[in-house]
Amino acid sequence: MSALDKPFRPVDRWFEAYAADHQHPANQSLHVFCVPAIVWSILALLYVIPTPQFWRDPLPSEGVFAAVAAAMALFFWLRLSWTLGIGSLLLTAVSLWLAATLAGAFGSMSLLWIAIAVFVIAWVGQFIGHHIEGRRPSFFTDLVYLLIGPPWVLAKVYRKVGLSY
Repeated sequence: MSALDKPFRPVDRWFEAYAADHQHPANQSLHVFCVPAIVWSILALLYVIPTPQFWRDPLPSEGVFAAVAAAMALFFWLRLSWTLGIGSLLLTAVSLWLAATLAGAFGSMSLLWIAIAVFVIAWVGQFIGHHIEGRRPSFFTDLVYLLIGPPWVLAKVYRKVGLSY
């Protein structure tokens, strides 16, 4: 079966539109590093939000909001593609583990400042990439593209190692 014979899945439509704004190799390279950094920083920022006392009895004092946000994003990604969703699940688990490890080793305030720094630096990188590209970021068109970037980067990695999504 050739590529033209394959059905056009919704994930392919999202990726095609997203890729149109990410043609320049420098922009693509920046996205490969910056998108995962942004995802981690958002999870880390959410990780440090304390769980309200009235919810806390069966729940940990930190990490609940990060886990809820991760679960919602993973649900979206799994609906796009099972294989990308599973890869995203593994990367999300590593991100949450890293946030928990850093919070345990250095404290929540240090994790907060690290996450803010990573977030700002990664977004600066993204905007530099789009300046080089000469196109606005896709999420200016539709906020859903904020959820498309991470699996798009993961799909690039999958293709590089010979996996399909």
